[in-house]
Order: sequence, then C-alpha cells, then structure tokens
Amino acid sequence: MSRELSIWGSFTPKGSNRNLAGYCDADWAGCADDRKSTSGGCFFLGNNLIAWLSKKQNSVSLSTAEAEYIALGSCCTQLIWMRQMSADYGMESGPFLVYCDNKSAIDISKNPVQHSRTKHIDIRHHFVRELVEEKQGLIQALARGV
Repeated sequence: MSRELSIWGSFTPKGSNRNLAGYCDADWAGCADDRKSTSGGCFFLGNNLIAWLSKKQNSVSLSTAEAEYIALGSCCTQLIWMRQMSADYGMESGPFLVYCDNKSAIDISKNPVQHSRTKHIDIRHHFVRELVEEKQGLIQALARGV
C-alpha cells in the first residue's frame, strides 16, 4: 500500500520525485515610471507546482544580466526556505536546481572572480555564488522558447 505525504496542499506518492526545482526570469527596466525590473519564478516539488513569485526589484538594474542575476537570487532564497520547510517535515533533499535563461547570469553565479563588467552588482546578490560553490544549489541553462 502506498503512503502519501501532504506538503503545501499537494499529495506526493511515497517514492516519487521530491526534488526541489525553480525557474527564474526577469524583464529589464520593465516599469516605465522608475525603470525597475520585475523578477519572476515558479517552484516545483517533483512534478508539482508549489509556489510562484512576481516581484518588482528594489533597485534599477544596469543590464539584463544584472536583472536576471537578481531574479536568480530571489529564486534561490525561496528554494532555501522550501528546502528547510521540507526538512522540517522529514523530507531531506539534495541540492536544488534552478533554471535560468540568461547565460551571463549563470556565468556570474559560477565565477567567484569580480570583473569590471560585474563590479556594479551589489555584493548582497553574490550569495548565489556561495550556494554554487558549496553545491547547495545547481544553476542550469534553460533553452529559449521552452
């Protein structure tokens, strides 16, 4: 007999995929009034959508890469919280996976060296690099048009 576990109002059969994954995206300077970007994301536990976000960023991004990197950070913070919540319910999981469609944002997250092209990005967003270095989260490219 299959036991089922109810997490966030979703039923997940015992033994099914319980990996956390997120998809992130951002527009760049999408708000016509203040030119701030909007971060968006959706989050899955296995095949079940469990949460989503859409939030205006707190600062003006100077490039598409910066806007996407900030969105990547927002998604990572949500996934860290979800992983902790899962652990509280007895569901241990490995590193979460975040899909991002911006190669530059992915490159910034994987490169611990500060370059002149990225020095304007606020240091508070660079915790994503730490997550990647510590293998707590994996960042993967998402093909455009998917």
